[in-house]
Amino acid sequence: MYVVMLKCLPHKRMHMRMLVLGMLITATLAPSVLADVKWEEDGWLATIGLEHLEDGDEFGCYGMPNLAWEADPGAMSLECRDYIEDRIDASKWSKSPISTFTPDDLTASQHSIIAGQGFMVHGDETGQESTAWHSSDDVPSKDSDWYDLGRRGGSLEKEIADIDSLSNELDEGGLVNMYWIGRIYDATVRHDGDVLDMLSERDDVWFTTWGEAYSYWAGSQCDEFYHNFVNKTFTFEHLNSDSCKSSSPNAWNVPVTWMIEIENGTVIQSSLTEMDESDSNTKEGWRLDGPILYLSVLRGHNVSLEFSEDSEYEVNSVSRFFNNKSSALTIAGHSTTDLFLWSKRFDANDELRFTWLISPRSLDEGIAWLPYLGLGVLITSVSGIWLLLKKDAIQHSKAEGLMDVSTDGDDDE
Repeated sequence: MYVVMLKCLPHKRMHMRMLVLGMLITATLAPSVLADVKWEEDGWLATIGLEHLEDGDEFGCYGMPNLAWEADPGAMSLECRDYIEDRIDASKWSKSPISTFTPDDLTASQHSIIAGQGFMVHGDETGQESTAWHSSDDVPSKDSDWYDLGRRGGSLEKEIADIDSLSNELDEGGLVNMYWIGRIYDATVRHDGDVLDMLSERDDVWFTTWGEAYSYWAGSQCDEFYHNFVNKTFTFEHLNSDSCKSSSPNAWNVPVTWMIEIENGTVIQSSLTEMDESDSNTKEGWRLDGPILYLSVLRGHNVSLEFSEDSEYEVNSVSRFFNNKSSALTIAGHSTTDLFLWSKRFDANDELRFTWLISPRSLDEGIAWLPYLGLGVLITSVSGIWLLLKKDAIQHSKAEGLMDVSTDGDDDE
């Protein structure tokens, strides 16, 4: 009987050693396995996101929870771009996003790396030497100016928004870029309804987005066009030439408003929709204001307007903003992790346009208990190991006692 017990002891020790090893591995790997899951996507992008696209909103990048802008801006911008493109188009004008948040401590070379991933508008207040629209006079002249988009007009947040300041900025002209964030942790941020009412009453403002404003600017730099006036029909095309496309390859093809002076006649019919002076959102169309024809067209789109009589004409220039508006307004929804919560309160405001700087939801806050779980697993494992070792020692002691008795052999007699 004692011989059989002694033969079983090594096997029992081997099983216990394997169990101890498994518990140590569990204690070591459990937290890290759970920590590999860094974020979850915003499911609203695939539903109400499409409605926002149709309305003219834009989707840009804010960041990815598992990466840092300062450490690797190339990886951050690439992964964020893929996150957007895999789920939704950036705009009704293009699938590719060109607008992104960047912190204010990146170098010029890091901004160039981000631009290399297709992001041409970096905002806002990024601390770069070249800037765009930090004031009404801060007119961009080159692509890199857009790496530091200014912030004007303040926030849409109630108690923080300043109607008088915003009105003054719009009166001064240029692009006015406002700030919005829908939630701070679990607290819902309230918007200022009076600001929205004021904006709805203005007809001198172009309501646009970051990427749309940049693309309009880029398109206006290209002055290659075809025009003709024959048999009372005026024909015009803003050429989508290789040179135009190569100068700003990431810019979207958006309608640009041309100003054309027509001496005589009225428009009888056109291949475009007639617009009104109050139209404030980007689209193709025409309107005649005295002798000036405002023609908003996409590059590569040949359009025609039949007049009541032949006339002399002159293509003057491109209007600074769509439909000859004196100012432009963009609203950037920063750190948009839940499109529904960020956007639902603006559904009734048909003219407002938002640049939603999106980011997947971080799981770090949702699993704040993860370190405690790891500690608990470790304590449990160590306790279990101690108990197993103690049990093993007791069994080993008993076995040695039995071995002493068996060796003497006297009891068998």
